[in-house]
This record gives sequence, structure tokens and C-alpha cells, in this order.
Amino acid sequence: MDIDAPAARSFLATHGRVLDRRRLERLLGHGGPTEVIAALGAYRNHDGGYGWGLEPDLRASESQPAAAMHALEVLVEVAQEVPDISEEAVILCDWLDDRTLADGGLPFALPIAQTAGCAPFWVQADPTVSSLQMTTQVVANAHILARHLPMVAEHPWLAPATAYCVDAIRQIDHRPHAYELLFALRFLDAAGDTVTDAEGLDAHLGQYLPADGPLPVEGGIDGEVLHPLDFAPAPGAVRDLFSNDVIEADFERLARLQQADGGWPVGFASASPAAALEWRGYATVSAVTILRSR
Repeated sequence: MDIDAPAARSFLATHGRVLDRRRLERLLGHGGPTEVIAALGAYRNHDGGYGWGLEPDLRASESQPAAAMHALEVLVEVAQEVPDISEEAVILCDWLDDRTLADGGLPFALPIAQTAGCAPFWVQADPTVSSLQMTTQVVANAHILARHLPMVAEHPWLAPATAYCVDAIRQIDHRPHAYELLFALRFLDAAGDTVTDAEGLDAHLGQYLPADGPLPVEGGIDGEVLHPLDFAPAPGAVRDLFSNDVIEADFERLARLQQADGGWPVGFASASPAAALEWRGYATVSAVTILRSR
């Protein structure tokens, strides 16, 4: 697909946070993985978790499961190039293990002391109840990282968390919220090859996907939808749930979304002006990654 890479770099230089600038530079061959890891380190806490706005709409300093998901995502990007990230990965898995609830799931968010700049859904989350949406997105990235790091695959946190996800997905008997469906499918894409109990669950959830692709987000802003490449950013079982024509059309849609300023937009509301720009930087890195992998 045609991407104006210099314009994307300019957008990130003008508006993006250092982490996403480093990620894009590495992706385009202008930087390396060690710089990405250094930038990620700015969000790390002494307890082994991550916070400080790594999740843009959750700007509190405390370590949070959502920030762990983003940290794992970054570690996945560089895992084949920086084999000495094992320590960071294991410490993060230890942190997740300590915050996992009795049923194997993670809460949507942990208590937040400083709520400035945080979206209400983070502040109001119940830390005593497991969230399938949160657990699947964290565990999905952990399974991808585990392909490169055996110590993640063998970590005692991963198996119970995986079992929670599989059991909860199996019990779904109606269309879940769009984001819960998104991350449940991403989990199955990431873990399906290694978790025998998950066999057939991608087709089970696939029945809730519209044939033409876009799925409205309940409670979102006017016109907010999720697209096929949101559900399946990489080739795999979930992408196979869509027809080739639908996927090709979505590649075209995504390429057309690059704006005059070089960045990509987001289709949801942000809790602060800073988060709105940071999400655009994140979306720009994601779009370039998807389009270059076609």
C-alpha cells in the first residue's frame, strides 16, 4: 500500500510521544530496538508494572493491567532483536501474577489515586471483578511474546490466566461488547495454536462478526465502529473469518486514512487533549505496521 512515510515521521516528530517516535523509527529502518526499550522504560514503576500514561486515557502513575498490555506489545515488537529483555518480561509477568484474581482473570483497572486526565471508565472500574476484555488483551500479547521467550511461556501466571480466558469465551452465548469481542478474538489468534482447549472458539465468536466487516461500538461516539483489520491486524485464523474481498477493501480504507498532517486519526473519544494526540501517534504506528506487513 502507498504510505507517505516521511509525512508519518513528521507527524510523530511534531505530535507524538517519544515511545511511538522510537517505534516508528525502528519500523522504518531509521532506529533500533534498544532505543525503543529505553523509551518504554520511562513508563516502568519500581513494582515491576507500568503506568504514567502508557495507556493514554489512563494518565495516573500507578501500574495498571492496561499499561502491562501496552508494555507487552512493545516487547513483542523487539523480542527477536533484543534477547536480553527476558528480565523485563519475567518481572512484568510476576507483577501480573500478583494482581490476578482468584479465578485467573485480571480486573479492568486497579484503584487510581490521582484521577486527573483519566477516562471515567478507568476510574469507575471495580478492582475486585475479573474483566474478560482486559485479561484477553494482556494474555494475547503474552502468548505472542512467549513464542520468542520460553520463560514467559513457562511463567506460572500464564496458564491460569489463559484458562480463565478460554472458559469465559466458551460461555459467551450472545454478541459481546465490540471491544470484548475484539480482544477475545485477538487472544484466540495468539493462543489458539498452543491451547488445545481453545479449538473451535474462533468460529464460535466469528458468528458475531458482520459479514461486511464494520461492527458498531455500543456506547461509543456517533459512527464509532471496529473494522476487520482491528480484529485481525495480522494473518491468522481470525482474518480467515473474513472474505478476501472484505480484507482487501479494509486495507484500502486504512491506507486512505492517512491525513494531510501525515498521521492517522482515531475513531473514538479521548479523555484529554494530550491523550487525543498520543492515540493518533499510536494509531499511526499501528497503521504503518499493518500496511507494511500486507
